[in-house]
Amino acid sequence: MERNVVLIALFAALIAVLGLIPKINLISGVPITAQSLGVMLCGTVLGARRGALAVLLFLLLVALGLPLLAGGRGGLGLFVSPSAGFLIGFPIAAFVAGLVVEKLKAIPLTASAILGAVLGGIVALYIPGIIGMAITLEKSLPEAAMLALPFLPGDLIKAGIAGMLTAALAKARPDAVLSRA
Repeated sequence: MERNVVLIALFAALIAVLGLIPKINLISGVPITAQSLGVMLCGTVLGARRGALAVLLFLLLVALGLPLLAGGRGGLGLFVSPSAGFLIGFPIAAFVAGLVVEKLKAIPLTASAILGAVLGGIVALYIPGIIGMAITLEKSLPEAAMLALPFLPGDLIKAGIAGMLTAALAKARPDAVLSRA
């Protein structure tokens, strides 16, 4: 139990630390950040439930006003901004990424972690993200989807990194990858 609490807090902190990497502002008002890599890692390393809990802890801290998002942003106002859908999608993304890794134990961890990061950290994350941009920016869903396209190349790279880091961690410390426990 204590180990789970510590790991959930540690991965929430990892997402926050990844916010220190400078963001790239886009015209949509949703910046490109490294924090989605942290969300992917929450799922691929901790598994579905613990990964989603780590992200929910991070979002609670953001909602309370801690400036943990890239660029030092925090507070409830972010949950009605163009980024709102992506923030809402973060725990879903971690859950899906973890679920994929948990269920696909028959294939190599690198492959299942990359697939989990793509399905969770891109597909499952983009759905609420695009809907959120459509609502807050008063765009159609196809227009909002076009605004999300600049995120795709970087997110595919982050999914590959998440898969390789998860596999490397499993090789170095097999008990640390709870998604495969």
